[in-house]
Amino acid sequence: HRIPWKPFRRLALEEAERWMMERISDGSDGLATVYPAMLNALIALHALGYPKSHPALAKAQKDFEGLFVNDPEDFRIQPCLSPVWDTAINIIALAESGLPAEHPSLQKAAAWLSNKEVRFRGDWAKNNPHPDASGWAFEYNNVYYPDTDDTAMVLMALRLVHPKDKKSYEDLFQRALAWQLSFQCRDGGWAAFDKDVIDGWLENMPFADHNAILDPTCSDLTARTIELFGYINFDRGDASVENAIQYLIATQEDDGSWYGRWGVNYIYGTWQVLRGLRAIGQDMTQDWILRGRDWLESCQNDDGGWGETCATYEDPSAKGKGESTSSQTSWAIMGICACGDLNRSSIQRALRYLLSTQQGDGSWNEPQITGTGFPGVFYLKYDMYRQNFPLLALATYVNYRHGLGHPPSFFRCG
Repeated sequence: HRIPWKPFRRLALEEAERWMMERISDGSDGLATVYPAMLNALIALHALGYPKSHPALAKAQKDFEGLFVNDPEDFRIQPCLSPVWDTAINIIALAESGLPAEHPSLQKAAAWLSNKEVRFRGDWAKNNPHPDASGWAFEYNNVYYPDTDDTAMVLMALRLVHPKDKKSYEDLFQRALAWQLSFQCRDGGWAAFDKDVIDGWLENMPFADHNAILDPTCSDLTARTIELFGYINFDRGDASVENAIQYLIATQEDDGSWYGRWGVNYIYGTWQVLRGLRAIGQDMTQDWILRGRDWLESCQNDDGGWGETCATYEDPSAKGKGESTSSQTSWAIMGICACGDLNRSSIQRALRYLLSTQQGDGSWNEPQITGTGFPGVFYLKYDMYRQNFPLLALATYVNYRHGLGHPPSFFRCG
């Protein structure tokens, strides 16, 4: 029914316009720096009558075109860019595989990451009163939306690189660690962008972008955070750690696996939980932990690898099933290695799979998609996953075999 009297419509439109204009300005490479929001912002600017010559519209258009890939074989639009995430994982894989902490490539990458720290209190500050802004975003520039997943991964990378300025390094680490801790939700877990936006009733709203009103806590994010804690000598008896472990116990599936919100899918979630539990010093022979290992082994393919498809987000019966991929095989190797007993046949078969599928130039081929954007809506193909995760898995195995564990951190709590 059309209601002719709309006293607040103009105010609402003006406020929405102001909000959008702030978030497409300098400091962000487009609205939320992700395809759907950026496209909708362009549509909104046109609908509001902004001329093509207007700086805001010109910037929004340029930012959107930055997602275009136009190669000789096809044209496609990327959903987003992932330089911070990719750089952090590459640092970890290279450092774990033996590249010295003083190596110029690691130094250069770490300096770049340090300069990408977000010192702006973005939208997260609405629910989180933490006063000191920090954290890292996924993309080149996205000051309104740093996230806990990138922040944990970046800190795990920076801990491995010899700092040139010890004081600045420790200040950055302390600031970012406090920021990360401030995001723990009331259920003990961590979500990606916000704090305590976990109430299910919000999903009943009549409008929702990709049904993503919530920012749910995730087993993979929570486990990555305690993995970081374990490497930097964080107090294992702290309530934040105990609550996180209870969260992981509560979110384990009946078959022993864990759901992977940001990677496909249960293989990703289960690997990350097992790796995090080992890092934080849990007894890896506990029954509930070994159930995770056993689930991974139960879905190993005949060729020695692991695979899983995006269909699992809508059909859980498909979990753990799919053509073997280098990234998912690597995750499974690291998950099983985290539980000890490196002589298990599942590990040895998986290592043979990786070695036999490696190409002459040292790379692996992986056409499958193993990254998650919005479950059931769109997924991400990280082209570096087929390289950095096999390298990290092989390094993990070799280091564990030699009793080396993980390289020591240049930052240590206390």
